[in-house]
Amino acid sequence: MPERNLIEQLDQSIDALLAGRPQSAPFDPELASVLVIAADLRDLPDPNFKSRLKGELMPTLPVAAKQTAIPYFVVEGASDFIDFLESTFGATEHARYPRPDGTIMHAELQIGDSIVEMGEASPQFKSLEFGTHIYVDDIDAAYERALAAGAKSLLPPTDQFYGERSASIRDPFGNIWHIATWLTDGPVRPGFSRVTPFFHPKGVDRMLDFLKEAFGATEFDTPYRTPDGLIAHASVRIGNSLIEMGEHHGQCQPTKMQIHLYVDDCDASYERAVRAGAQTVEPPTDKPYGERNAWVSDPFGNQWFIATPL
Repeated sequence: MPERNLIEQLDQSIDALLAGRPQSAPFDPELASVLVIAADLRDLPDPNFKSRLKGELMPTLPVAAKQTAIPYFVVEGASDFIDFLESTFGATEHARYPRPDGTIMHAELQIGDSIVEMGEASPQFKSLEFGTHIYVDDIDAAYERALAAGAKSLLPPTDQFYGERSASIRDPFGNIWHIATWLTDGPVRPGFSRVTPFFHPKGVDRMLDFLKEAFGATEFDTPYRTPDGLIAHASVRIGNSLIEMGEHHGQCQPTKMQIHLYVDDCDASYERAVRAGAQTVEPPTDKPYGERNAWVSDPFGNQWFIATPL
């Protein structure tokens, strides 16, 4: 984190965990992965727990990523958000790690072939409104489930000229979901995963340039432009993941999203991101749990947690 040394924050978090005191959520995702182990082991009768955790456990932590770009949601009411994802999209919970006050410090869910991560909002880290494109087996049924779970309709299910039947909703936590079923060779469009982050920036051209320069993104298809020249839709590939975006409009306004990004070379990606206009939140650092990480904020306010296994 920018104002607190990682080890000091880890000490404070473990002390709070062992003492049963409420603790604000750490939104360094890697620190969260360490603390989830601490939560599991806090009841073991070992007086050397803290030193063993930092000296032995952390270097052997496995990399959890199964995709290059992992959406990281920050919401108020993360437990209810998990329920929404399970009931609406059939998400499967892989991990849930509560803080001492019972709120969720970190959780990981799988939706089809895709992973999403999340944490509870706190006074230090406000909730974020995420944009997501998700493919489902039956768009109409998923749309109805979303409304039954408290979502608001932005666009009812409609057959689109580009080959999918889709709808848009805003969930009870403020996130926008573009729900779709591919109409030929479906339900997922070839080349896509079930879940894809979808940005609505002000200036898609500039964001495309940033992603290409910073993370080596390549265009997946030709950007679709409106008659006035704005990009209504574009998609790029970074590693094994796709990122989508469309110019902000109507109810789809610019938001600040978080992406947990795995790359081959953290330092090189960080340096390219800074040259492309990103601001440093935390420079590349070897973490005691086996990864080298950097944290940057892009020119549009989105947060990128850049990670490479050591």
